[in-house]
Amino acid sequence: MLPAPSESPLSRTPSLYVVATPLGNLQDLGLRALAVLKAVDAVAAEDTRHSQRLLDAFGIATKLVALHEHNEQSAVGQVIRLLEAGQHVALVTDAGTPAVSDPGARAVARVQEAGFPVVPVPGPCAAVTALSASGLADGAFHFHGFLPVKSAARRAALEALRGVPGTLVFYEAPHRIAECLDDLAAVLEVGRQIVVARELTKLFEQIVRMPLADAPAWLAADPNRARGEFVLLVSAAPPAEGLSPEAERVLGLLLAELPVKQAAKLAAAITGASKNALYERALALRDTAL
Repeated sequence: MLPAPSESPLSRTPSLYVVATPLGNLQDLGLRALAVLKAVDAVAAEDTRHSQRLLDAFGIATKLVALHEHNEQSAVGQVIRLLEAGQHVALVTDAGTPAVSDPGARAVARVQEAGFPVVPVPGPCAAVTALSASGLADGAFHFHGFLPVKSAARRAALEALRGVPGTLVFYEAPHRIAECLDDLAAVLEVGRQIVVARELTKLFEQIVRMPLADAPAWLAADPNRARGEFVLLVSAAPPAEGLSPEAERVLGLLLAELPVKQAAKLAAAITGASKNALYERALALRDTAL
């Protein structure tokens, strides 16, 4: 049952509320999120200056405390002390959902360990927002977040992801986007598609789909295309010749738990595909993951 407008959005038990905030467009702040931010005793924020602008835009006077990747372990102690004193606390990051490639996961774990409820207040998430407009996520997707900073480590991570069934979802920063697209095009199969989504919900939002091999040239054609925060979505690996997408999917799932020969045999029994073709594909997937 939804609370009446006059009722408090908070529970009787002191709790940590994980509140999703807009990616850019302030109108995306949910009604429940707005009510919680007004009602809690404190808001733990990744960047207090950034979050202060959000609170000011909605006339919210709740006090802010800093909780970011460099002080998360110490700042969560302050959050727990507030909860112990009977107060409610909201957790926000600069944009989107906390603890998803953003600070907050360790704080949530510590609060849970201390015995206090953690209450999600859902809303914007860059990965899901991009997926919904990509036309790629017809089934499974794998959210990876940020790839390693160094090219060698990034390429190794991509090699390990080549056989993952479903759309691959990455976050990337503007100063690394060119190198990241180069490595994606070099490592992953040329038959894949990529969707580049940047500045989601903001004035210069751009969502573009193209063959993966074309992405580096597309980026280089206009310096403005390298601006903003990025979500990159890469279509699933093309199925091996003679194997259906379903056989590929089943094989990928079984390979995560079983040896190559056993996975291929069981995948053949489930899907009716050729055991030899599945075995050859399983060997290829295993080798790319090494």
